[in-house]
This record gives sequence, structure tokens and C-alpha cells, in this order.
Amino acid sequence: MEKNLNITVLLVDDNEDIIDFITDDLSDQYNVRSAGNGLKALEILKSEPIQMVISDIMMPGMDGLELCKIIKSSVELSHIPVILLTAKNTLQSKIEGLETGADAYVEKPFSPEFLQVQISSLLKNRDKVKAYFANSPLLHIKTMAYSRADEQFLEKLQQIINNSLNDPDLDVEHLADQMNMSRPTFYRKIKAISDLSPNELINLTRLKKAAELLNEGTLKIYEIAEMVGYSSQTQFGRNFSRQFGMSPTDYLNNQQAEKKNRPI
Repeated sequence: MEKNLNITVLLVDDNEDIIDFITDDLSDQYNVRSAGNGLKALEILKSEPIQMVISDIMMPGMDGLELCKIIKSSVELSHIPVILLTAKNTLQSKIEGLETGADAYVEKPFSPEFLQVQISSLLKNRDKVKAYFANSPLLHIKTMAYSRADEQFLEKLQQIINNSLNDPDLDVEHLADQMNMSRPTFYRKIKAISDLSPNELINLTRLKKAAELLNEGTLKIYEIAEMVGYSSQTQFGRNFSRQFGMSPTDYLNNQQAEKKNRPI
């Protein structure tokens, strides 16, 4: 099976045998990092791009529940899916795990195949959401949120971009500054949550706003192009077609036809 070099999984467990067991199984497919406790895991998370955390619950110092809670409440980390492992087989322990924002819960002992399926399912679902957002003209950016922290981050980002949408020079420096984040941290967050660079996300937001205005049907296409930061209607049309598979004119006609055919 070919290794996915874009995916790094962080294993967190104070039992070295468990770390070795899971690493041996996952390393054919993913890059694998490990930490013996929650504090060490946080150090790695803040310094390296991690796409998945698999953590035991019972650990000295900082346990898996506390680690998960910190990840899901941190703007820089909240997009990262977390799978919790535990030997506890009680409903209450499962509830506690899910209340911290965990994306999945796996009981020990578990089969390697079951863990593999959980990881693959979480990653594939996120990829589907990202693709659906990118290809759907009227879908709001916060549909990509998997936590309350993500939702707040994306709503604030959307507002900042919209406030400067007619500025052709809007760039990542301005956004990172407005979001009170360093440029590398901001870039890593946007890339992880959307699979887009910040500049690509800015352009997509311009095009989605254009689709919204086209849907309202009150402005000319050249007026909309200018409102969303394009100095050239031709460039606007080319980018719109590349993103959504149809020209602004075709999109406008389709939306008008749909409105006419809707039952009263």
C-alpha cells in the first residue's frame, strides 16, 4: 500500500508497546510521530503539521481527555481530528470522550484493521466536505467547521475578507494580521481546514460572493466583477468558469430558470 506523505498521524500513549504496535501497522500508509503524554503531544502539535491525533485516555500528567479538550478549543489546532483509545468499556467514559470533541472512540483491545478504517473514514469525510465547499457556489465557508472554535475562526475570516472584497490587493499578510496570527500559523490553519492556500481561499470567497450577487439578479456581470475585486471582467469570467464549471452568464441563466420553475 502506497504511503500518503501528506498525512502525519500523532500517536499519544505512555505505553511503548502500544506505540510500537500501532506505529508498525500505520507506518506503511502514513507518517507517524509519537508522544508519551499529552504535554509532549502539544509541543509537537504546535511545531509540526499534524493531520490526525490518536490518543490513549489514561495517561499520567495530562490525560487524553484533557489533551482532546485543548486541541478542540484551540484555534490553531481545532481542525485536527482526534481518535481516543481506552480500555474503559463504560457508557460514561464514551460520553466524556465525545463531550471533549473527540471525532471517534475506539475501545481496547482493537484490531488494527478497525483503527485503519476509522482513520480512513475521518480523512475521506473531510476531503469530501472540502471538495463540496469548493465546488458549491452558494455554500458558506463555515460548512467546513468541525468544532465551535473552527466555526468562530471561519466566521471571523469570512467577515474580514468580505469587508475588503473589492480590494484587488487583499493578501495573506492582511488576513493573518487581522486574525492575530503569525503568517506561518495562519497559512497552516487555512491549508489544513480547506486544502487551499490563503490566496486561493480569498479568490474562492470573491467568486462565491459573485455567485451570491448573480443569484440576486439585480446587477450586471461587470458590476459584480468590480465589486468582488476584479479589474477585468474577462479574468473574472475565466476564474468563475474554472471554479464552478460554468460561465457567470450560464450560472445567472440557470439560477433564473430555477426560480421560474419553483412552485409558488
